[in-house]
Amino acid sequence: MHSAFLGEFFGTMILILLGNGVVANVVLRQSKGEKSGWIVITAGWCFGVMAGVFVALALGSDGHLNPAVTIGVAVSSGDWSRLSVYIPAQILGAMVGSTLVWLTYWAHWERTPDTLDKLACFCTIPAIRVPVANALTEVIGTFVLIFVAAAIASKHGTTIGLSPGLGPFLVGLLVWAIGLSLGGPTGYAINPARDLGPRIMHALLPIAGKGGSDWSYAPIPIVGPIIGATVAGLAVKLFQI
Repeated sequence: MHSAFLGEFFGTMILILLGNGVVANVVLRQSKGEKSGWIVITAGWCFGVMAGVFVALALGSDGHLNPAVTIGVAVSSGDWSRLSVYIPAQILGAMVGSTLVWLTYWAHWERTPDTLDKLACFCTIPAIRVPVANALTEVIGTFVLIFVAAAIASKHGTTIGLSPGLGPFLVGLLVWAIGLSLGGPTGYAINPARDLGPRIMHALLPIAGKGGSDWSYAPIPIVGPIIGATVAGLAVKLFQI
C-alpha cells in the first residue's frame, strides 16, 4: 500500500529513530557509544535523513519528513495542498520514532542521572539560552536546508540530472554539513516535527528519572524553522531555482 501519508509517517519515524537514537547512543550511560562525540551525532542524523527519505519515496510521498520543507515547497510553488496530509504524518511519525528510541534504550534511562541528557535524546536544548539568538540560528540553518536542497533538486544544477537514488544521499550530506557547521548553538532542530513530536513523548512516556520537558523553549524550534523555510521558499521562487 502506497500513500503520501504513509510515506511521510514512516519516513519521519525512521529519521527520528536513527537521529535521536544516535543521540541516545552517545549521551546515555553504559551505552556502547557513550561519549563518542558531536561528529558521531551529526553523522547519525545524516544517515537517518537519507534512510528516512528513501523510505518515504518508496511508500509514495515526496520525502519531506519536515514541516519546514513542506512549507518551503508550498511558498516556492504556490501549492499548499500537501500541508494537511504531510504535517500531521510527520508529527505522528516523530512521536512513534522517539517512542522506539525509548524502548531501544530501555535499560539505560535509569542508569543516566542527568535529566538534560535524557531530554536531549528527544528534543533540542540550546547551548546558551538566548531566545533571539537561538531563533536566529534555527532560521539560518533551515534557510540553508531548504535553499540548498532546492539547488540539489534543480534541473539547473547539472547538465544531465541526478542519478536515481542520489538525491536522498546528497540531502543527508547537507544535513551533516548543517550539523557540523551550524548545529552548535541549538542542536539544529531545523524541523518542527523533529522537536515537537519527541518533546510530547518525553512528557508522556514513563522515562525513569526524567525531568521537565522544557516547554518554555519549545516555540523556538517551531517558529525559527518556519521563518527560515518561508524566506528560503521566497528565494527559490525569486531566483527560479
